[in-house]
Amino acid sequence: MPTPCIGISTYLESSVRWGVWDLPAAVLPAGYHELVQRCGGLALLLPPDDPGAAEETVARLDGLVVTGGPDVDPRRYGAARHPRTGPAHERRDAWELALIDAALERGTPLLGVCRGMQLLNVALGGTLIQHLPDVVGHGGHCGPPGVFARHVVKPVPGTRLAAVLPEAVTVATYHHQALDRLADGLTASCHAEDGTVEAVELPGAGGFAMGVQWHPEAGTDVRLMQALITAARARRDAREAP
Repeated sequence: MPTPCIGISTYLESSVRWGVWDLPAAVLPAGYHELVQRCGGLALLLPPDDPGAAEETVARLDGLVVTGGPDVDPRRYGAARHPRTGPAHERRDAWELALIDAALERGTPLLGVCRGMQLLNVALGGTLIQHLPDVVGHGGHCGPPGVFARHVVKPVPGTRLAAVLPEAVTVATYHHQALDRLADGLTASCHAEDGTVEAVELPGAGGFAMGVQWHPEAGTDVRLMQALITAARARRDAREAP
């Protein structure tokens, strides 16, 4: 059978250096596509595009990964900007929100990673904590610049996530924002020891719709991506059945 096609959203940066070049570029940490490939998927990178192209794009995919990255523009969830919130990336916000909407509409298996989980919550009407240390009183969810921190997360029994990760695990993490008000329909399926929501899922979705606050592409545990690939393969097979 054909390999499941997994779309992965990317950054769009105004200046990226490689070799003798310094040019605008769509970029993505290699851990994302390598994890998809390691788990049996065909990785397709999706740079920001016109949001109107999202439906056609998702129609050609078997699964979707919305990746980590910069802070979501607080205007997207009706909030004033916190002093520690980063610059807006309007094209990426618009594109990834449109991808999420299209994936949910079509029942395409979806995994949001870090920012991707936050966008899933915002897409469905939820809000974000703009600077998590203000709430939890520590900076343990984010290491020094460019370095992942690590902490334990505990899945909620009975959730789909707990079926994939049945035990507490140590994860790679790099974020200063987090979920605040959960969107209607989303279920918190994992927490950090300080109570921070570390994963959500959409139980009513016909397929696989999940977000995690940590970075599976920066660790060695492949179970979460394997679950997405399995769901993508099942979705494709059901769609192609006579």
